Amino acid sequence: MSKQLILCNCLGTQTLDAEALETATGLPCSKVHDNLCMGQMGVAAEAMQNEDAVICCQQERRRFEELADDLGLEHPAFLDLRDRAGWSADMAAKLPKMSALVAEAKLPSPQVKSLDIASEGLCLIFGEDEAALSLARQIAGQLNVTVLLSDPESLPLDRGFDVVVGRLRRVEGALGGFSLTIDALRELIPGGRGPFGLTEPKDGGKSACDILIDLSRDAPMVSAPQKREGYLRADPHSPRAVMDVALEAVQLVGTFEKPLYVKLEPHLCAHSRANQPACSNCLDICPTGAITSAGEHVAVDPMICAGCGSCSAVCPSGAISYDAPPVSETFRRMQVMSEAYRGAGGKAPRLLIVDEAHGLEMIRLAARFGRGLPADVIPLEIEALAGFGHAEMLGALGCGFASVDVLLNPRTERDAPDRELALAEAIAGPGKLRLLDLTDPDALSEILFASEVPGAVDTPMLPLGTRRQIARLAARTLRPEDSKIDLPENAPYGAVLVDQDACTLCLSCVSLCPSGALGDNPDKPQLLFQEDACLQCGLCENACPEDAITLQPRMDLTDEALSQRVLNEEEPFACIECGALFGVKSTIERITERLAGKHSMFATSDAAKTIQMCDDCRVRAQFRATDNPFAGGERPRPRTSDDYFSRRRDH
Repeated sequence: MSKQLILCNCLGTQTLDAEALETATGLPCSKVHDNLCMGQMGVAAEAMQNEDAVICCQQERRRFEELADDLGLEHPAFLDLRDRAGWSADMAAKLPKMSALVAEAKLPSPQVKSLDIASEGLCLIFGEDEAALSLARQIAGQLNVTVLLSDPESLPLDRGFDVVVGRLRRVEGALGGFSLTIDALRELIPGGRGPFGLTEPKDGGKSACDILIDLSRDAPMVSAPQKREGYLRADPHSPRAVMDVALEAVQLVGTFEKPLYVKLEPHLCAHSRANQPACSNCLDICPTGAITSAGEHVAVDPMICAGCGSCSAVCPSGAISYDAPPVSETFRRMQVMSEAYRGAGGKAPRLLIVDEAHGLEMIRLAARFGRGLPADVIPLEIEALAGFGHAEMLGALGCGFASVDVLLNPRTERDAPDRELALAEAIAGPGKLRLLDLTDPDALSEILFASEVPGAVDTPMLPLGTRRQIARLAARTLRPEDSKIDLPENAPYGAVLVDQDACTLCLSCVSLCPSGALGDNPDKPQLLFQEDACLQCGLCENACPEDAITLQPRMDLTDEALSQRVLNEEEPFACIECGALFGVKSTIERITERLAGKHSMFATSDAAKTIQMCDDCRVRAQFRATDNPFAGGERPRPRTSDDYFSRRRDH
């Protein structure tokens, strides 16, 4: 059965054309109601009998879900047409925008992978002793609490919770699996009369807990503590902050689903080869320290990963990609929204990227109390703002959006968005991409209404393939007249330049190249290069023994970038015995000049000639030499029966 849109004009505060919307979206629409959440609740109840009903109101979602529960029905689907489109001071046609929002809502929601985290309520509290003990007394009845004191004189006499003395040196892990290292650890000796005793101090003590509460005023024990699940931190001198931590801690008991935010494909990683360093983009930008080096590739700790998406944005090879939902889903949503907008008569839509916590609330407030969003601005909610990188920005423009604005959350890390914006602007040109760092809904409306709308592409592309492929396709769509685009330093696209006078064609760069951009010719001494595959990771530059390689960040939009070209080649050397081609002529001649008659191994003319022989001929020449290194002593005569009989007669 086809989904049906259940429409309401919210007491006449927005205009909805049910017939036009039905024609544009291909979905049946109800008549336009005016008070569906109160006076017409019976109508809503009847509509929800259809399991494919989509109620076009998000504000009263809880009310409609409660109604469904009372009726014993499944919760209906919801779609916000009012705040995002209906409530707007822009009197232009809103049908294309509504069509785009409906088309996006029709897409199936992908399943997000997750793992279960079990927390049994083992809680360690450390920090200022008095505040830690006070908090422990409040939550000891709900959690299994241990307090780590810094001063032995602070030992309490009550035994409602465990107490140890020491200094927390290291913290690893997250909710349900913290691993602790404690120095000067002293455990309580509860027996005897008078004050409790303590064991002798011991460094390197190991412990574990599910929840860690930090009431110190020192630097946090983990990176990005606000993103580390199970690590709760509060100012010990703020009773309200300590109480908030207490309330949060007691709720962290049970089994929780932890989303697997990113997907790692180690074979694509360009982190290192043969102990030569290369790409460290994700390591440098991860705010939580969830990414570590694991030899030739990186490793991601899913327990620590907070899902900011920065690593996915800056990864040049696609070894790390955001997976909650997959990046391909974001491209698909943008393409569907653009197609629907144009199909309903729109010309040049603008895209506004938002998150749920900050961006959607800004839109709701701007719509209810201000001018709302312009009719050509389509909001797209994503999970990770920092993961919306240059490929996604370019993909949106290539899909037909005239401009892309990313409304940052005040808590969004700026490193990845700033870097990716600079790269995307270098490819797309200025005036089409922006990062909006706003907390005032009216300011959001003003800047969107006042912005000049650039032209959109006439023929949108289809965003299929990897992020690299989509970025290249978008660049060709946006700049069809250009052949090469200069890019900023550290861009993941570019050329390898070889100093032919310095290069000896040792081909060590070929064996180490993680993407296969560098190759060789098995029949000739040639160094080959395919530019569209180059990650600019720097591995070839670091590994070259002659320092003959430099990198040039750029994007070659011609078809030549898709095929191999020769960076350096030389004449092969012909074996002086059999004529077979091997090695490089200049190299063989240089080695001969340096070693023949000058090195003990090549002192004679016959020995020197072996330098100019292929492998097979060199081995044969050594067998024929008087000082053959493979020669052994004279082979003994085989023994026969007569030998044994004669020996027996002799004895």
